[in-house]
Amino acid sequence: MNRDKTYCPIGFFDSGYGGLTVLKEVMQTLPQYDYVYLGDNARAPYGSRSFESVYEYTLECVQKLFNMGCELIILACNTASAKALRTIQQKDLPGISPSKRVLGVIRPTTEVVKNYTKTNHIGLLATQGTVTSQSYPIELHKFAPEIQVFQQACPMWVPLIESGAANTPGADYFLETDIRQLLDQSSQIDTVILGCTHYPLLLSKIKKHLPPHVSIVMQGEIIAKSLQDYLQRHPEIENKCSKNGEVRFYTTDSAEQFSKQAAQFFGKEVKAEHIAV
Repeated sequence: MNRDKTYCPIGFFDSGYGGLTVLKEVMQTLPQYDYVYLGDNARAPYGSRSFESVYEYTLECVQKLFNMGCELIILACNTASAKALRTIQQKDLPGISPSKRVLGVIRPTTEVVKNYTKTNHIGLLATQGTVTSQSYPIELHKFAPEIQVFQQACPMWVPLIESGAANTPGADYFLETDIRQLLDQSSQIDTVILGCTHYPLLLSKIKKHLPPHVSIVMQGEIIAKSLQDYLQRHPEIENKCSKNGEVRFYTTDSAEQFSKQAAQFFGKEVKAEHIAV
């Protein structure tokens, strides 16, 4: 424990609760660091919003996390990674601080997904925003141009999860419909990426509607390993990160509601604070 060091947590951002599934895995792999999580629940979900809105909201939250002491921020949100990350990295960071870093969840996923497929036919279940951005096909083409990506937008999945309706018959209808439409695009799909950090909460239902031979790729463990590798390769960032093993949670909406809902994503009790951006 190095409490003499300036407080410099690793920041995690998501439009709502989904990023908690990633933070949970990261904290299991890298428990020594301090973390701060910011959920923009007041403006969630991001999936159907315009590129301009997602970029504007994400940048506001990134700046808030920088103001809270973060030098490194993970956009633990596929929609934000798809619609805002590149612009923030290229346009905003040089003016804010060239030494700070903002990373996403799409690139680490596409770097390793080729290890899961034998047919080179991969399916993606994601929000409308992530599908429209074409981020997964673009990134996958860089690392594995032989892979074909078949995408299916699932606009109802996040609202079902965040409204507490994930276990209703209505949820099964939407999952079955969207998964069938994905599989209808190619009979050779043998791997499906859950391209939204909310979707692990639907894993049991997703498995029910996918053939047993289809591998499911979830991002939490991938991002944890990728972050561990990144910190090893960038000691100039790692040395700044404070290591008290503490985590703080913030939401732009009701702290009481966030704390109540977050436990199902994070796996244990969460006590959040409200914050304005």
